[in-house]
Amino acid sequence: MSPAASPPPLNPYAAPTARVQEVVADDSLELAERVVRLGAYLLDAAVIAIPAILIAVLVPAMAGATSDGDTPGLGAGGTIVLTVFGLYALGVVVLNLIWLHRYGQTIGKRLLKVRIVRTNGERCSLLRIIFARYVPVGLLGAIPFIGWLFSLADPLLIFREDRRCLHDLIADTMVVKTAA
Repeated sequence: MSPAASPPPLNPYAAPTARVQEVVADDSLELAERVVRLGAYLLDAAVIAIPAILIAVLVPAMAGATSDGDTPGLGAGGTIVLTVFGLYALGVVVLNLIWLHRYGQTIGKRLLKVRIVRTNGERCSLLRIIFARYVPVGLLGAIPFIGWLFSLADPLLIFREDRRCLHDLIADTMVVKTAA
């Protein structure tokens, strides 16, 4: 019998090898309509704006004397209203962060059945959504004298064929329809 064939010797200078999984773009992803994206944005804004408007009306109405009786101030009722709104706003932010992490959706996107994904169809990480999708456009918009151009260009880019805004291009994301 012949001796068993020995494996080839290891070459410490060879290029590293690794199994690479090919990422296949999911052709079943359907881009969200422009008006649906606008609706999701308006719903997200309304979730905070409507209670904020109520606060703007209620707090001045509850302004009164402080505990010493002489100094005008917010009063106990106004403090309670502001505290409740602060907890509500914190709850909305936490819920949005959880849903963005799990499903790629905010409250408005979830109601209108759209979500954020990477352009290759993969789930988008929360860090990418925050630091590549929202922060850069916010910082660009804050530049004095020219920031308004970025703030204007961002939503106007949705009229391109691929329906991706500036923040989508920066973060390599897109908004697609979802079943749930």
